[in-house]
Amino acid sequence: MDKKTNEIIAQALITRQVIDAEKVQGCFAQAEQQQISPVPGLIQCSNLNEEQLLNIIAEALHIAYIDLKMISIDKTLAEKVPVKIASYYSFVPVRLENRTLTIAVSYPLDVKIQDEIRTHLGFNIEITLSCAEDVKEMLKKYYGLGADTLEKIMSHKSYDAAGSQTKEQEKVEDLEALPEQASVIQLVNQIILEAYKKRATDIHIEPYRNKIRLRYRIDGILYDANVSAEIKNFLTPILSRIKIMSKLNIVEHRVPQDGRAVVKVQDQTLDLRVSFIPTPHGESVVIRILPTIMLFNLDRLGLIKSELEIFQDLIKKPHGIIFLTGPTGSGKTTTLYACLSCINTSKRKIITIEDPIEYELEGITQIQITPEVGLSFARGLRSMLRHDPDVMMVGEVRDLETAEIAIRVALTGHLVFSTLHTNDAASGITRLVDIGVEPYLVASSVEAFIGQRLIRVICKHCKQEDTNALPGVKEQIVRELGHEDINQIKIYHGKGCQACNFTGFYGRTAIYEILLVDEEIKRIVAAKASSDQIKRLAVKKNMRTLRQSGWLKVLEGTTTPDEILRVSPSDESLTGDSEVLAESKPQPENKPKGRILQGVFGRPQPKKPNPADYRVYARIDSKVYVRYKVFDPKAKGKEDKAYTPELAAITKDMSAGGVRFNSPEHLEVGTIVDLNLELPDEEKSIQCLARVVRVEEIVANKNYDIAVCFLDLPNAERARLNRYILRE
Repeated sequence: MDKKTNEIIAQALITRQVIDAEKVQGCFAQAEQQQISPVPGLIQCSNLNEEQLLNIIAEALHIAYIDLKMISIDKTLAEKVPVKIASYYSFVPVRLENRTLTIAVSYPLDVKIQDEIRTHLGFNIEITLSCAEDVKEMLKKYYGLGADTLEKIMSHKSYDAAGSQTKEQEKVEDLEALPEQASVIQLVNQIILEAYKKRATDIHIEPYRNKIRLRYRIDGILYDANVSAEIKNFLTPILSRIKIMSKLNIVEHRVPQDGRAVVKVQDQTLDLRVSFIPTPHGESVVIRILPTIMLFNLDRLGLIKSELEIFQDLIKKPHGIIFLTGPTGSGKTTTLYACLSCINTSKRKIITIEDPIEYELEGITQIQITPEVGLSFARGLRSMLRHDPDVMMVGEVRDLETAEIAIRVALTGHLVFSTLHTNDAASGITRLVDIGVEPYLVASSVEAFIGQRLIRVICKHCKQEDTNALPGVKEQIVRELGHEDINQIKIYHGKGCQACNFTGFYGRTAIYEILLVDEEIKRIVAAKASSDQIKRLAVKKNMRTLRQSGWLKVLEGTTTPDEILRVSPSDESLTGDSEVLAESKPQPENKPKGRILQGVFGRPQPKKPNPADYRVYARIDSKVYVRYKVFDPKAKGKEDKAYTPELAAITKDMSAGGVRFNSPEHLEVGTIVDLNLELPDEEKSIQCLARVVRVEEIVANKNYDIAVCFLDLPNAERARLNRYILRE
């Protein structure tokens, strides 16, 4: 570290009275001894955050501070600056102009290190400051996850040994205790650690011809992870490493394999469920990430007050079956665990049989089925009865034998919880009948069918009212929910920010549809009624459907209408049954009856025109980087001088016909701009000329909303952009 630089920084901090001289010198001495940056110590000894501290340092040294999250970096710089140089010296290349390379670092580099970088790259170096975590994230974004590790592996020729490693691992491995020497072990640890940091529930590694795709499922949606193209050369060692962690056969590639591993991240222990399947280009693997310990509480499941009261009454039943229904990944098991946690006392014997055991619950006996040795759900259920249980949980009813045993157990005085894979609660009844259960047994044993879906929650950091919501959405809420005043309905969405990775969503909650099997429902079930007939009767008896439960979340500002339409089944099966609806929705005496019987639940109304129906191309609200230069018709000479200096922005929405973005400068309608659109996870950006077609001044932000249409976009590029939009 440069002592002169440290003295200037120390003097600036002492002058501003943010930290006393003794503490400053102590921080620098400790950093010098440990050969680390003094920034963490200075932050700890003062009331400053990292950004404030770096701004003071930048001002004292007369250099710039930049927020890497708010700028766009030319991806071609990654080709000119090797990852091994950028990662070794911990900097991000920002721009290159006239043989001068501007780099962002988390602490000023001394002259010797700047000379080394200059020698390696052949460019003059200009230093800027940025937060350390932002530098790391930008290295991942522009070079790919684990790119520096791959570079070190190739340079040390160590990947063959890593791929053939057969040494048995420790039971719990600390992912953050990475080995100093680069290896495939380190690369796999980085992939899992990145998934944990991004709140991913699943990791997908998928081989294709000449390519490996790495994806993370975050809040129920799959997102591509940016990885180096060189990772395709390490598929076999990566898969072998995961198999070693999961105690699977590393030489078997022809049949599916399932395993598990336990790893440690910080103070959190994670349970990894690993599944391999063979494909034409190698094995594909999915890793599900589960915390080994989780606190379950009915109050945190997203239940509204009336639904919570119903749940509390159901789990206090002395006997009967409670079925959770929904597709895979809808949170059924989590809800069941929350129910079991509420009744888990020393006075009850609770036994579960699952495939797999997703969470460990203290005080509850849990059984993992093993079909290879003959331990199925049906056989496990028979054995469970000999252990005198009060409450039993069956992970899933898949066949007639399991269903019949569970029903007989419920009829003999036990409370049973289980799940079914159906679209809604009413379909659970017909599902049991379809697999061979007699309707009278269903009617006499089941207490409730509960349909469930998971919805994404709007990010609280960028939540704002959606003033562009189409009026038809509010009208649909009025029709389907019976809300009294359309003018009181407010719809919110997430603008997109760093906290939510510009998705607008952070976390998930659940919506429910609770069908209580009372005497009337039992009668029509025994009479072999269809699921639609059962659902109509349940709605008549005030059952709230999944779609209606979702609309309540929209009114609360928890989620968006698009999210509800995406995850909840339509209520079209109730169309035309005005008698059912009239009795199911009590109305005030001064309110004309029949007002809410129109539309989905009543007589069909003519569909109002939707402006989006007239668009040639689909349009989405998407936050991607766009760089643009404005054409100057007065300029003469070389082509590159005919444009103003390049600017960067983030789009607000986009289609295959054009984009809309914010600009600090006013552009006249008709202005020609040279656009460079950087689609996430796309190797090649989209470049074309565009014309400004609309300009709106945003007074609050003192900038302009610019809409442009593409002029010379090739058909192949337009099709690629359209595919990206439809995929999103």
